[in-house]
Amino acid sequence: MSSAFDLIDDLQWRGLLADCTDLAGLRTRLATGRPLTVYCGFDPTGDSLHVGHLMGQLTLARFQRAGHHVIALAGGATGMVGDPSGRSSERNLLTREQLAHNIACIKAQLARLLDFSVAANPARLVDNADWIAPFSFLDFLRDVGKYFSLNVMLAKDSVRSRMEGDSGISYTEFSYQLLQAYDFLHLRQTFDCELQIGGSDQWGNLTAGTDLIRKKLGSDTTAFGWTFPLITKSDGTKFGKTAGGAVWLDATRTSPYKLYQFFVNTEDAKVCEYLRKFTFLTRAEIEPLEAAHAANPGAREAHKALAREVTKLVHGQAALDAALKASAILFGAEIGDTTEETFLDVAGEIPTVDLPRERLATAPGLGLTDALVLAALETSKGNARKAIEAAGAYVNNLRSDPALPARVLGEADLLFGRYILLRKGKKSYAVLRVT
Repeated sequence: MSSAFDLIDDLQWRGLLADCTDLAGLRTRLATGRPLTVYCGFDPTGDSLHVGHLMGQLTLARFQRAGHHVIALAGGATGMVGDPSGRSSERNLLTREQLAHNIACIKAQLARLLDFSVAANPARLVDNADWIAPFSFLDFLRDVGKYFSLNVMLAKDSVRSRMEGDSGISYTEFSYQLLQAYDFLHLRQTFDCELQIGGSDQWGNLTAGTDLIRKKLGSDTTAFGWTFPLITKSDGTKFGKTAGGAVWLDATRTSPYKLYQFFVNTEDAKVCEYLRKFTFLTRAEIEPLEAAHAANPGAREAHKALAREVTKLVHGQAALDAALKASAILFGAEIGDTTEETFLDVAGEIPTVDLPRERLATAPGLGLTDALVLAALETSKGNARKAIEAAGAYVNNLRSDPALPARVLGEADLLFGRYILLRKGKKSYAVLRVT
């Protein structure tokens, strides 16, 4: 960044500012030229973050790339309580063993976007269980609880909405904002952390932290809260969900191919917004993509750029290359050296029919006409023959010879010893899976 003001301007241009406790004051602080320390918390309620968590990671990374110090906080303590923000019911409480496992998994995911080894301003990962677990209940009430007004706590949106709901809110979750506020105070005292960032549903927790810092350390102590908008789809539903569930950052739960497909299939109305929020592409790189999208949405240039950038950020270049190769299979590319894992990702997107192995081994074998009918790519052997003779039938993305409509499939046609990819025309695919 060329100046202290460029970072805030860039974040605003990307639509990453929902609210700030003191935007003018934050600008003044950045204008000093001294690096700022900023943190964002991630509650380890599962063993993987999902794409909705990318906002926090990417915003931290933007601050780090601008020369500031960043802290990712794994909520080993707050994760045992559960944040009521944005929820209509209480989370299931996790054991210490579950939390330890989840934190270990999440650490590796955070390291993909944050640089923990750069000399000038390495990212730092902390666990709030380190300072909250030793607190006795009485000490916490005396040293933290006395600074909070019950009236103010009850007025928080996250609390009020739960109290007005059918399930209410437990004292456990009601206390969450005190714990998060103390996190900010601890980081302010220990690491000179002046800024906490989070989603817009975290506003009440962020302001609880800035208030506590000023009450404990003095009204002139700098402490800022910054929220970014929650990401939603055009219909207002939650971002990051598919028919198969959440889109995870763990490659074993959501493969790089499926992550790529999730973003390449972004709805047209949202793709430019996501380009700004989910990538490190510059304004000079994004604006031509936005113009191209406005002129010809069908070309999907913006969608492909978005999917490439996010997949590479989350999983690396090699995983992106594999995802691109897998995506190309459904556009007729040769399967070549595609791995079985990548092929199965593709196979999961198209109809699959089981085929007893003896159908291949027993004379006269499985004719291609029979295979096309079995895979429901044609309604009869006669129509299948016509498709082959018209050069419209493909086996493993290789066109079947039109002069050989009676072609018989055998073991040599099996991919990975078990699969045959059939195609009719340009876009009709099916997989035969040998059992």
